[in-house]
Amino acid sequence: MKTRDDLLAFLDAQGIAHRTVDHPAVFRVGEGEEIKAGLPGAHTKNLFLKDAKDRLWLISAADRTAIDLKRLPPVIGAARLSFGREALMVEALGVTPGSVTALGLINDAARRVTFVLDRQLAQAETVNFHPLTNTATTALDQAGFRRFLAAVGVEPLVVDFETLQVVEGQTIR
Repeated sequence: MKTRDDLLAFLDAQGIAHRTVDHPAVFRVGEGEEIKAGLPGAHTKNLFLKDAKDRLWLISAADRTAIDLKRLPPVIGAARLSFGREALMVEALGVTPGSVTALGLINDAARRVTFVLDRQLAQAETVNFHPLTNTATTALDQAGFRRFLAAVGVEPLVVDFETLQVVEGQTIR
């Protein structure tokens, strides 16, 4: 599994500009508001999920986005969704609870995880994610984030969580 240092070296090797700020551990959305205030761009919440057919899902959304896990499955082509166990999260993304991040997709070599991206994040000029640990935040511009996803072989399924519609990518069936 890749570490924070491996991730940052990967971004450098891909020519993806990034800025990482260290800070005290942040475990949940709503914590660390003073940290976020000093970091421009969209801040995120990330959910690692498993569906009733044992498919794995990662949702990255703007931190204030409401996500209705009961209404979402038919929109994205999932069965009933529930939170994935910690051991499965570590195995699939190389992160622990509180550190879930889209940047963890670097560790999903088997491409077991389907990535669902919030429309607001897909349109944000700058996005902020934990770099595989919740004691730092890494900022990427949108083009850099998309280059990261392409470099790790991930095409996001972009969902507008307000209208519950897919706006980019293909629904999994």
